[in-house]
Amino acid sequence: MARPSNLASMSVEDLIKMRDDIGKILSGKVGQLQSQLAALADGGWVSSGKKAVGRPAGSNLKGKKVAPKYRNPKNRSETWAGRGAMPRWMAAAVKAGKKRDSFLIDKSAAKTTAKAKRAPVAKAKRGRPVKKRQKAAASTGNGVAAPAGENT
Repeated sequence: MARPSNLASMSVEDLIKMRDDIGKILSGKVGQLQSQLAALADGGWVSSGKKAVGRPAGSNLKGKKVAPKYRNPKNRSETWAGRGAMPRWMAAAVKAGKKRDSFLIDKSAAKTTAKAKRAPVAKAKRGRPVKKRQKAAASTGNGVAAPAGENT
């Protein structure tokens, strides 16, 4: 569409027609831009045309309490879960030559007593599930799969 050199000299009907044409062209461009933004949606953009603000949501475990892993033998109330900065009592002991493992809370003793109370259970083999035809072949013992419609 050619642009006239002087809009003031145009008639009102021509100006209104031109405005409508421009509106149609702009709405077509808006549709194209929205489809491009929708294609970028997984890159941090949302289809409304606004960029996603802020950081992505953190882990569900953020802020949860964790069971303590280490205990101070001199003061049993002081524990450490093994996350964050090492507590001063442990840093001093490690600097003095002790191993970090010497402060571990012994949970293996609790596990062994719990296992001793339970009856032993045979574990199933892990891996891919066996198909029905393979089960039928294994049950016949000859290694040949039975036809699908035949019961053995």
